[in-house]
Amino acid sequence: MEKTRLFLEKMGIKGNYGLIESQKRFDDGAQYRFEVPGIQKPGALHSLIDAMDEFEVNVHRVTQTKGIMLLTDSEIEDMNQMAIDAQMELFLSVGPRATYDTSASAQTKEGARIGYRLRGYDNLIYAIEDVKRAVNLGVRGIVIYDEGLLWVLNKMRLEGELPENVHFKISAHTGHGNPASAQLLEQLGANSFNPVRDLQINMISAIRQSLDISIDLHTENPKSSGGFIRHYEAPDIIKVAAPVYLKTGGAVAGHHGWDTTEVQAGERIKQVYLVQSMINRYYPDAKISKR
Repeated sequence: MEKTRLFLEKMGIKGNYGLIESQKRFDDGAQYRFEVPGIQKPGALHSLIDAMDEFEVNVHRVTQTKGIMLLTDSEIEDMNQMAIDAQMELFLSVGPRATYDTSASAQTKEGARIGYRLRGYDNLIYAIEDVKRAVNLGVRGIVIYDEGLLWVLNKMRLEGELPENVHFKISAHTGHGNPASAQLLEQLGANSFNPVRDLQINMISAIRQSLDISIDLHTENPKSSGGFIRHYEAPDIIKVAAPVYLKTGGAVAGHHGWDTTEVQAGERIKQVYLVQSMINRYYPDAKISKR
């Protein structure tokens, strides 16, 4: 894009060149990976894996967002085995949340600020049990929506109540978007941080300077989350946010927790292909992880 930038400069139109390029990397030296959210059931995951081969793209992580408690044991085991065979990470979401329990407040415009956090002692117990069930069935990636739950689960991991290789991912639905919050979550035990979806590039850059764990960023969003698409920004996101998971395929969904059909799983992979093409065109030197 440099020729276009230079042409604009000749016209007296100058851009922001103050962004800091991240020198941090994944353990394998890569800058970015792809994540596809909203894969709720084994059939959708199977179709997604088939579509990866069709479009010749890598997806490194898939996330189920409706909740562990809404899957049978056999469904969890099937998804886990498919992910292992496809050499990708599988993350399941904690089921108990304010929007699923008896909270009337969570269903109101003002009460929606509680998000998916937990209400009361019993729901904290239920959430921990949800995680233990998934872990006992072989899952090692957990999406978390509550800071207190993260703190407890990390204590359990440190004390051997959970395997040390369980990976905790903080969802965008916890509503964090600044460097201090990001660093606090890392200290509480987060292994991966998903900030709010609409941060500007300079805001993302500032978070990366304060954070060592991977950042998960949406390249596109369902209508319920604003519907905005950031394909052209993907190269700059990689530069400032590495190591980063590019969360792609959200535009296919109607809302968070969308029950992706087998056909729509393939459409999500097409979105990954489009973002990958954008990176190849504008940042061909960017290093992606292998499967």
